[in-house]
Amino acid sequence: MAETYTVSRSIEIAAPPARIYEKIADFHNWTQWSPWEDVDPAMQRDYSGAASGPGAVYSWSGNNKAGKGRMEIVSAQEPSEVKIDLAFEKPFKSRNDIVFAVQPTGTGSKVTWTMIGPKTFGIRLMSLVKPMDKMIGPDFERGLDRLRTVSEAG
Repeated sequence: MAETYTVSRSIEIAAPPARIYEKIADFHNWTQWSPWEDVDPAMQRDYSGAASGPGAVYSWSGNNKAGKGRMEIVSAQEPSEVKIDLAFEKPFKSRNDIVFAVQPTGTGSKVTWTMIGPKTFGIRLMSLVKPMDKMIGPDFERGLDRLRTVSEAG
């Protein structure tokens, strides 16, 4: 059995890679498209480090559904890739690698959102009820659909 799990979703967006990259590489823009933004309207957000790209940090703390955690962009290749270190503190501790890949297509861009994380005891236990792909995949699909909407709008 693999010691990690992977969740990945892709979408075609009728927008140039640079426009999409800007929506991903600047955490201030995540409020426009993140699938978790409406989970807790009172969620506290903190931005630190670089304004965007490598070194940009986003921390949040919210209700039980939003949890508490921190993301940091660890590397970025404009306009094609953003790698993020994601650390949850609540509802449980975990650390995951996030990669957004943006590839030009004939009509715009293909965006792939991937998360890789360790199969901790808690993850294994939760996966008995619902696999991580089925638990997180729909959130990725909703987020990518919102990213498409804001990217195609300009």
